[in-house]
Amino acid sequence: MSMQQFCLRWNNHQPNFISVFSNLLNNETLVDVTLAAEGRQIQAHKVVLSACSTYFQSLFTVNPCQHPIVILKDIKFSDLKIMVDFMYYGEVNISQEQLPSIIKVKLNVWFNYKIT
Repeated sequence: MSMQQFCLRWNNHQPNFISVFSNLLNNETLVDVTLAAEGRQIQAHKVVLSACSTYFQSLFTVNPCQHPIVILKDIKFSDLKIMVDFMYYGEVNISQEQLPSIIKVKLNVWFNYKIT
């Protein structure tokens, strides 16, 4: 006797996730990591950063601190903010002048690959 299986689908799952995590970021609710650059800070969620970056995933796995402060040197705060927004929203609008430094940040932070 074969058991019948059913597929349950949440039609707005992805947009809901983006909306919920964006609200959590904007309200600094349930944050568990602080990112710092140029003396300024952004509160974020380790799970979101880890999902988007093997660097952050490794960092948080090896150092299981409850609320770490990650100081990112050689990264402008404005670039850090753009990258965090990109991780949470899935897209950002930037100027052509910002593009080279954003690509550098992406390679440095997301893939732990240093370029000069």
